[in-house]
Amino acid sequence: MTVATNVAGSGSPLPPESAPTPSELIARAEAIAPLLVPRQAETEQRTYYAEDTHREFAAAGFYRILVPKRYGGYELGVDTFLRVATILARGCPSTGWMYCLGATHALPAASLFGEQAQAELFAGGDFICPATIVPNGSAERAEDGGWRVDGTWNYCSGSPYATHFMGHVPMPGAEGEPPAPMLFVAPRSQFRRLDDWGGQLGLKGSGSHSIVIEGGHVPDHLTLPGTHMSEVVVEGGTPGYRLHGNPEYGGGSLSFMVLEVASLAVGMAQGALDAYGELMQSRTTLFPPVVTRAEDPDYQFWYGEAAGMIATAEAAVLHAVKQWQDLCAQGPGAFTREEDLRIATICREVIRLCWHAVEGQLFPTAGSSSVRQGERIERVWRDLSTLHSHAGIGVFLSAVTTRELARARFGVK
Repeated sequence: MTVATNVAGSGSPLPPESAPTPSELIARAEAIAPLLVPRQAETEQRTYYAEDTHREFAAAGFYRILVPKRYGGYELGVDTFLRVATILARGCPSTGWMYCLGATHALPAASLFGEQAQAELFAGGDFICPATIVPNGSAERAEDGGWRVDGTWNYCSGSPYATHFMGHVPMPGAEGEPPAPMLFVAPRSQFRRLDDWGGQLGLKGSGSHSIVIEGGHVPDHLTLPGTHMSEVVVEGGTPGYRLHGNPEYGGGSLSFMVLEVASLAVGMAQGALDAYGELMQSRTTLFPPVVTRAEDPDYQFWYGEAAGMIATAEAAVLHAVKQWQDLCAQGPGAFTREEDLRIATICREVIRLCWHAVEGQLFPTAGSSSVRQGERIERVWRDLSTLHSHAGIGVFLSAVTTRELARARFGVK
């Protein structure tokens, strides 16, 4: 296995102005997304989006949407961030995935860590921090009170341009006690990226490489012993909520993580529908009467079925985002574990709708020439298939979350 150096330079370009509006950021994403479509093949071959695309995202301010204002960020809210991610995924699923899962962890960093840690983490303005939730590696106390960390963490989406890495490591337990997870953030100087991504079925360009830390040093203030990001209880408030006064830095971590994936699934499915719509106008039927597909009742039905499913999925995820924000606005205590899980189940259904639209309507009727390797609909089918293979989606969201919601509702432990 070869080792790849990180691609980003020592700093990222500053955004063109200090405070763009949500509509301006969304307009920038809508202008960029069509340019990503013809670059999908090269993105897959490279295994991550190009450096000029990275610079364009930085200049547009995309990496600062969730960063707190006091550290030079925009603090514009999860609705703006997820909307940008959806639009980018519509143009290129791999690019949207890599961007989203790299930039999204500004929210947990600004929510869960204290002021000293945040001042250090956000000092560069742009924040790109892939994360994994499976504890791995080892951690030992260093002489200065920090931690010596070693290990390899797989599926670190966003790693090529990462400024930081957020992971979990088993923390030594007290005598007779099993290890507990410790959440930590390591600066880029402490890790390297492996060249081990791209051989998967889909999302080949999502930059989901492994990250290795060998003898790394993580200061104590960049660790949260006994904390797992997907199981954080926020009912008592969070350091970020108290520090910034922004209720969105006190929201449920689990539901936000799956809102990301649901938003990306909607963007991917919209991209497949775009491609199918082009075929409706450019291709004819195979059997008499030979007319354009747009004039054929069967193709009209298949397009309409898929369009309705995708529109429903989009409406559901947008309203789920609003529910997430409304719960945050109610203050500590409102965002219970049950509410966290309930929103997660909405995301489960959003992903199912997107998959059924692509797999059940668009892919089988587009025609064999339109689902050859590298064609847009074929790529979305592969990417959504790979999305389902993610343990957090295929196992946790589909099975574990369903049972946990019922247990939370009825107080069963």
